[in-house]
Amino acid sequence: MREYTTYGDFFPYYLQEHAKPQTRIFHYIGSILAIGVLIFALVTMNWWLLLAVPLSGYSFAWVSHAFIEKNKPATFTYPLWSLRGDYHMLFLAVTGKLESELQRAGVSAPQAAE
Repeated sequence: MREYTTYGDFFPYYLQEHAKPQTRIFHYIGSILAIGVLIFALVTMNWWLLLAVPLSGYSFAWVSHAFIEKNKPATFTYPLWSLRGDYHMLFLAVTGKLESELQRAGVSAPQAAE
């Protein structure tokens, strides 16, 4: 795997590693769930729930990489950029700008589950 020195160089690779729409959906679920758990922990001041924030987010992501995308999560090599990439990808999806970014990254057409 190529070594990335900037997030701008990393993000197209990140998108290529999330080429299948089903993988992205699992990431969106995990990312939104992690935000929900974080907010709930802060509102209830139940600080033990903070341990569930990464667990709730990453469990969905890692399952999707193992069983859908069949690749190694970028989290293991680039943990902070991968986390940023999760929310960047979610933001692009919500704002309708993801398809153009996927095309720019070389992920041309939606791929069906295999």
